Amino acid sequence: MSDQSMNVLDHLDELRKRIIIILGAFIVFFIASFIFVKDIYDWFVKDLDMPLTVLGPMDIIYVYFLLSGVIALALTVPVIIFQIWLFVKPALTRREQVVTLTYIPASLFLFVAGLSFGYFVVLPLVLNFLFSLGGDMFQMMFTTDKYFQFVLRMTIPFSILFEMPLVVMFLTSLGIVTPKGMIKNRKYAFFFIVVISVLISPPDFISDVLVIIPLIFLYEVSIVLSTIVFRRKRKRERELENQS
Repeated sequence: MSDQSMNVLDHLDELRKRIIIILGAFIVFFIASFIFVKDIYDWFVKDLDMPLTVLGPMDIIYVYFLLSGVIALALTVPVIIFQIWLFVKPALTRREQVVTLTYIPASLFLFVAGLSFGYFVVLPLVLNFLFSLGGDMFQMMFTTDKYFQFVLRMTIPFSILFEMPLVVMFLTSLGIVTPKGMIKNRKYAFFFIVVISVLISPPDFISDVLVIIPLIFLYEVSIVLSTIVFRRKRKRERELENQS
């Protein structure tokens, strides 16, 4: 067997090892979440003024598995990020290892910040708007599975959007994104942010502003971070040119 084939097999074996660790962590967190699923459920519905409804016995199991799975996945995110870093670590220089290692706590912080923003800011705004829209015309009754699916739709997108600064830094380090390009396309980015914010928030000015401002702030922070990474990248390139 050639050295190239052995190298590929080694990478596949390492990848399999990382996947097994991630799946193992997810299973452990899932079991732990399932044990405390009633407490988790009570925490999520403590601010609701109405009891949630199930339409059949199997809906109870579905909700239990949904809650346990989501909590387990959220707890597994740090493991996923760290295992990815361990997988790519051998291909990085010592400096690159240190730099990329700093991305891990930052990505976790932004992930949690996005979830928190969606759950504590956007979700109450949308729910209050829907309650006021229904008024006395309808008798409000939410099924448990529909409610938690709604909660996920109001939170998960923000956990992804809040990763924008790190994604921009990574793409800048690869030379795909430049701060000049981000500044040049700022008006298109703002338009996209406004459209997304209007679509996911209630149709009133206050709610739109509360969603738009943090996303615009994230874009501006991304420009600053992209500028820092770009300058450091250019500086290293010049140093390499001078050494050669």
